[in-house]
Amino acid sequence: MNWKFWKKQNHRENSGGTKEAKLARPKELPDRVGRFLVTQLKEDPDWVWSLKCAIRPKADEKNVFEVRIFNPATAAKKGVAVANFHSLDAHPDIILFFGSFNKNTDSVQLEKTLKNAA
Repeated sequence: MNWKFWKKQNHRENSGGTKEAKLARPKELPDRVGRFLVTQLKEDPDWVWSLKCAIRPKADEKNVFEVRIFNPATAAKKGVAVANFHSLDAHPDIILFFGSFNKNTDSVQLEKTLKNAA
């Protein structure tokens, strides 16, 4: 039992003692990413806006985020519960697009996965 309850204890530490950031749950595509898919990659807008993405901040750059885009219907059909960015590591076949975007400059770099490149 923690008798010093007034002191905050960090429960998110890995075995190395370094802090691990909590990753966000999958959510709707950011506007700039959806627009890039529709205008630059010429994807169907109705399909694009039904997709979800998992995002994490890029370690060495401020305001830059790595993104993995997937279809939630496909994930549900395969029985995959996508909790965050890392939960897609075990299921690369679900990822449709991957890349990064910058919040400040609105620049987006996305690539199709090899499975979906054809």
